[in-house]
Amino acid sequence: MLRNFKSVVVSTMAVLIVMVLASIEPLEWSSYLLHQFGTLLFLSLMLGAYRYRYISSRSYALASIFLFIHIIGARYLYSYVPYDAWTQQLFGISLNELFGWQRNMYDRLVHFSYGLLLFFAMVESSKSIFNVQSTKLLIAIALMVNMSSSLLYELLEWGIATTLSPEAAEAYNGQQGDVWDAHKDMALALLGGLIAAAITLFQTHKRPIIKL
Repeated sequence: MLRNFKSVVVSTMAVLIVMVLASIEPLEWSSYLLHQFGTLLFLSLMLGAYRYRYISSRSYALASIFLFIHIIGARYLYSYVPYDAWTQQLFGISLNELFGWQRNMYDRLVHFSYGLLLFFAMVESSKSIFNVQSTKLLIAIALMVNMSSSLLYELLEWGIATTLSPEAAEAYNGQQGDVWDAHKDMALALLGGLIAAAITLFQTHKRPIIKL
């Protein structure tokens, strides 16, 4: 138990350190602060969920990795994350050229990561809240949470954007001219969730879902 608590402390400190580093001259402060307000709110929910044993230390660590990815995106307004320059510098490979991408795809990674990395927390919290023992039913509930939360996020993002100037709204939303951006984001979150669901099914053939 103490080891699990220590891992949560380490994960939390790592998230806060990444936030501090990302706050050094971000591209645009107002959009950055909006994103990081959500980061702090989400981190608080994670801490509460772990405190009341809704999620395990493993799920907390995976959710923290998602926050790392999100924080990096917030620093660069998502649309300007220089991942292509990074991969060229490190590996001599241009991902945009390799896959024929015409836009910055980092926001797609974030939504996919949301579905993949938070699915296990959704399963565990659903088990605690609804007292469900069936793995298949837990997976179904978690997928519904995945889809509904993705939809609510896109609606919230749209609502916030309507209060901003057109330039600030574009910077915050990061649509990059894609009218189907919200639909693709939700689809990728679901794809990540389906992959995590397959992993969960495979794991539970060996052992039941247990929170640590």
